[in-house]
Parts: sequence; C-alpha cells; structure tokens
Amino acid sequence: MSKFDTNKIDLEQAKAAASKMSLGQGRAVPAQTEPSEEDKSKDAFFVQVAETAEAMIARHGNDFAIGTLVLAAKFIAEGRPLINRGVGSGEAGSAAKPVEPKNEFRESKSIFRT
Repeated sequence: MSKFDTNKIDLEQAKAAASKMSLGQGRAVPAQTEPSEEDKSKDAFFVQVAETAEAMIARHGNDFAIGTLVLAAKFIAEGRPLINRGVGSGEAGSAAKPVEPKNEFRESKSIFRT
C-alpha cells in the first residue's frame, strides 16, 4: 500500500498548480476550447459504432459483438468491402471490385458469402 494518503489531496490546489505550468515543457497540455469539425465527425461515428455494438450485445451477446467488430476491422485492413452493394439489394450498386488481400489472409475463406 502506498504511503501517500489520497484523502488529503487538495484538488483545487492541484488544478491551480497544473494551470500555472508553463507550456512547451511537456508538463501540461493546453485545454482545447472547441473540438474541430473533424473531431466532431469522428465523435459522431464513434457514438454510432458504440450504439450498434450495444445493440449487438443486447441481442446476441458479447462474443457475437466482438467477433463482428474484429471481422470488420480485418476486412478494413485487407481493403475488402464490408457489405455487398449489389443491384436489387435496395442500395446503390457499386462498380468497384473487391480488393484482393495483400497479406497472409489471402488463402483464408470468408465466413461471409460475397
């Protein structure tokens, strides 16, 4: 156990000391006042992914959600399409051909039928 008693920390004093640290010495990071448009966009996508993951967990469990997200990450890394946007599926058709994997996964079979 540590000899330092965390109950005696004065948070206000610690915040004041942190705000007085000079910039550029690697000790303090300036607070960003407003996130950029790119940061806002990334945050919105993360919320969508989180909501989808929570729905998958609620309906099918942790293993399904983890497997799906890992498989999606694998497809992204390989440059493969995540969904089949064929004509007649209700989505706009895509003329792009699937990208051939460029690594050791080339010989593996996909569990998705494309």
